[in-house]
Amino acid sequence: MTEEAYEPDRTTAPELREVLADLRRREPVFHGPCWRSLQDFDDAVAQDFWEVGASGRRYSREHIRAVLAERMAVPQDESDWETGEFQVRAMGASVYLLTYTLVQGERSTRRLTVWRRRENRWTVMFHQGTVVAD
Repeated sequence: MTEEAYEPDRTTAPELREVLADLRRREPVFHGPCWRSLQDFDDAVAQDFWEVGASGRRYSREHIRAVLAERMAVPQDESDWETGEFQVRAMGASVYLLTYTLVQGERSTRRLTVWRRRENRWTVMFHQGTVVAD
């Protein structure tokens, strides 16, 4: 997976730039080296997590965990994926909305992840992907 050269987003409040840099390293969520084991998933994904996929379908935490287990068993080649256009907004006490674009070959999606930080530990609360139409 490749990532555009990082420059602080001029629309990101200065006090959120460290949060933005930290969250960029965790995306795209459920892909990449952050997830070395299902224990990592269990530790970092809220019990009431859910996702709206690019299809518009709603997926449960259990479904996403099963898909991640399959990916761990047969890793995907993500070397040509590109992320960009990251932005973060504070949504409340220690809750952040991260948005970005993910390009997977010919497919481009806009992504949104809600993260919560407590005691310097990040938890994924919600995720959504939306296909960008031509």
